[in-house]
Amino acid sequence: MGFTDGFGGNSWRLVTTAAVREEVKLCPNVTKLYYADGQGKTDKAISDIKGMVAKGVKALVVFPDAGEAMLPALRSAYKAGVVTVPYRVAPGGTAGKDYNLFVGSDFVLAGKLWGEWIKKNLPNGGNILRISGPAGNSQGADESKGLEQVLGTTGKYKFIGAAPFEVTGWDPGKTQEVLTAAIAKYPNIDVITSDFGPSMVSALQAAVTSGWKVPAIATSDGNVLGCFYQDNKATQANFKMMTISTQNDHSRLATQWAVALATGGKTPKDKAYPSTLFEDSVSGKPSAVQCRKDLPGDVYLSAKMSGDAQAKLKTN
Repeated sequence: MGFTDGFGGNSWRLVTTAAVREEVKLCPNVTKLYYADGQGKTDKAISDIKGMVAKGVKALVVFPDAGEAMLPALRSAYKAGVVTVPYRVAPGGTAGKDYNLFVGSDFVLAGKLWGEWIKKNLPNGGNILRISGPAGNSQGADESKGLEQVLGTTGKYKFIGAAPFEVTGWDPGKTQEVLTAAIAKYPNIDVITSDFGPSMVSALQAAVTSGWKVPAIATSDGNVLGCFYQDNKATQANFKMMTISTQNDHSRLATQWAVALATGGKTPKDKAYPSTLFEDSVSGKPSAVQCRKDLPGDVYLSAKMSGDAQAKLKTN
């Protein structure tokens, strides 16, 4: 089996890849797992898929960060007889013609969950800054749709910054650059939404040190973010936060489908991974904001893999 990542350079990808490694161990028919990191370069991600086909893999799971630019490579793998399962970022095309199955998630729902929380906790409206990954990625676009469906686009809630979101590539360094620039450009930011919350912490901490007040944040979970909240909530009056699960286990569902289709096994019942609430600093439901200072910041407490097991990945 092959697993290719369009960009493997952050902690979320490390845990997500480890989840795939755990999952394939459950099936003795998977005799070897190959991994490739596209390093955020579309041409390398395409080459990685071709390389997997050349190795003779029978099943291939792909995180197609570059979206539709990856479709020809996916189609080529599928036409070569490889069970091909892209997940998370929609590559365009058609299942059964260009690949076997796309295992997505309801990111519109994620945006709606953020929007409902914003509407409840900032009823008088405000300026909302949206942050996501690579330009054109379907996750960020769908999240923005969900936000707009709940909050509208012409009323008391105003979306500031680039539309449909500020581009970061889900890279912590780029996120710091983008968020720092936005804080300098927009004096009144009432809410920030981000689908990779932990990547914002360095920029947020630097801004707090300079005297900036943290606004409300609707995002995805991460231990470093939870601990940042715990450390600053007493001095930041407007700092409310909610998170949805960061979905490290989305890769498990895609892997289950790929293995089942390649081996004639039982297929999962779900074709999409759910978006679910995780933390809410206001209601405490389904959980208050969590922080484990005995663990590294780059672990995800919503994941199936325990935080302690994730911490060991950093040294193995």
